[in-house]
Amino acid sequence: MKGLFVTGTDTDVGKTIITSGIAAVLKETQMDIGVYKPLLSGVSREHPKSDTKLLKESSQTHLTYEEITPFEFKEPLAPYVAGKLEGRSIYFRDVLNHWNQMKEKHRYFLVEGAGGISVPLGPDFLVSDLITALDLPAIIVARPNLGTINHTFLTVKYAQSIGIEIAGIIINGKNRDFNLAEQTNPDVIEKQCGVPILGITPKLEDINQETIKQMIKDHIDVSKIIQKMEGNEMNDVDTI
Repeated sequence: MKGLFVTGTDTDVGKTIITSGIAAVLKETQMDIGVYKPLLSGVSREHPKSDTKLLKESSQTHLTYEEITPFEFKEPLAPYVAGKLEGRSIYFRDVLNHWNQMKEKHRYFLVEGAGGISVPLGPDFLVSDLITALDLPAIIVARPNLGTINHTFLTVKYAQSIGIEIAGIIINGKNRDFNLAEQTNPDVIEKQCGVPILGITPKLEDINQETIKQMIKDHIDVSKIIQKMEGNEMNDVDTI
């Protein structure tokens, strides 16, 4: 499969900002990039401030809102819990069936999960199960401050224990006046996890498509992301 899966160490670590920014930069390089965030909670997918809308506009994909995000829930909770409150159950096969219908509509895809890697998406699967089924390397988005070493290390080691390839870590939301923890965490994380840090991005005061795209250009090694995506494509060809 040609693409990457963006997950996080927690909720609100900036997965959508990172995913949409990478998509915008890749689109600018003329890559045929699609986006997929199968489950969304707390807001309508067509809401002006929804993750789905930002992903769609940043990637300039021809996919519809419903194709990008087929399952949405009212309450801002883990999708499985939000679905239960509505009397709905989204099963693993539902998400995979939808993915199989649209995965060839772009040459490359960025897929985004919900919350952290172990969040329950339905009664029978977690985010990690989806990453494994899609067979995509993962980018882990982590926060910069005190406590992130533990969260990031646990996320990386759990992912590796079930066979998920980690493309790299992005530390997102560094404060302008960053403290000692934010200064020292990146080196410790990279050494302890044995996974490359692809970039350290600042906390944006003005969040829009242009500022997000520029942030990615300035602070993330996009060339490594492109190499990883193209390397996966070559591997796909080699195994045909």
